[in-house]
Amino acid sequence: MTDRVRVLLLRGQYANPWDLRAWGELPDRFDVACLVPRKNVYPTDDIPLERVPVHTMRDLLPRGTIGDIVAGVAGERYLGIEEELARADIVHASELSFWFAGEAARLKSRFDFKLVLTAWETIPFLDAYRNHHARGYRRHTLPSTDLFLAATERARNALLLEGADADRVTVCYPGIDVERFGAAARPDPPPSEHVIVSPGRLVWEKGHQDVMRAIAVLRRGIVASPEDAAPRLLVVGGGPEEKRLRRYAGELGIADLVEFRAVPYAEMPAVYTEASCLVLGSLPGAGCTLYPGDLPRCFWEEQFGLVFAEAMAAGLPIITTTSGAIPEVVGDSAELFAAGDWLDLARKLAAGPLSRPPAERVEHPPERVRLYSTEAMAERLADAYDRVLAVT
Repeated sequence: MTDRVRVLLLRGQYANPWDLRAWGELPDRFDVACLVPRKNVYPTDDIPLERVPVHTMRDLLPRGTIGDIVAGVAGERYLGIEEELARADIVHASELSFWFAGEAARLKSRFDFKLVLTAWETIPFLDAYRNHHARGYRRHTLPSTDLFLAATERARNALLLEGADADRVTVCYPGIDVERFGAAARPDPPPSEHVIVSPGRLVWEKGHQDVMRAIAVLRRGIVASPEDAAPRLLVVGGGPEEKRLRRYAGELGIADLVEFRAVPYAEMPAVYTEASCLVLGSLPGAGCTLYPGDLPRCFWEEQFGLVFAEAMAAGLPIITTTSGAIPEVVGDSAELFAAGDWLDLARKLAAGPLSRPPAERVEHPPERVRLYSTEAMAERLADAYDRVLAVT
């Protein structure tokens, strides 16, 4: 091992700056690099790490349905990363049943690195609720991982039910750039109307449709709101349900109140400064993706919600559901409603942020804000890496 510890991050095609920012805060004794495939899903220019361009099987396949089918049947893998694995002291991947984690586990004995896995998943699927490939990856990762970093206590408990040893599992909450969200300039003059922000991919399980229902209830007076005025709704994100959600807003009679916008991550702090509340209407989901000759891939609940950490840093009021790990993540920093209860959401909006001046801030506990900072996460990562390297 060299004087600096070489950490190699594997995220398949999903390397992204918001997930990986904390690694840029690690002490200088760590030398961190991330593998980035040619067809990575997200831009990686803002990742504050060495980016190593690589190829995967998916890079060689056509985009679209045909490529998806071939990848689903044949499975995915990296091509020609042996030199990078040989240089690594620690390989850090994620989840029990992702292909890149399974590949790292399979090659571990050949290259003699320590394997660390981050686990966000809060549902213990075991074999029965996993597809053919995922079952194989789990069989490699479960015994081969030296240390699991669970993103929440709920994820830790899911790992224990999966069969991970308790002494190989520790909680490592993710972090965001607290200063970026906390120091954003407030609009001058202050906003004159209420704006509710509903962030997240435009899919059913993110609950945007329930937030729309709450806005419609307020507009029609089914639930009384201060000054009989309904707020504007800003839906931030992209995804396959955009057309349906736009049509639904029209059918509810609130199209003039709803804006859909894809916002670059760097601009999110400014979005929060103009908002009166963040609402995440997450629902447990069972939407299946089918692959030829395989079991469907189903079932999801909210695993963390980094937007909560961002909103806390920005001093933004939060109203959200009880889906998955949300109650653990937000603690006393949010008003909770049962997933799908849009009437209760309307009542909480009326009694909370809509009863105050537009864009009024709240004080979230400083210790919780720091808990989800990149600096605190980097400290947890460094401790985890020291721990795993100390085991012979």
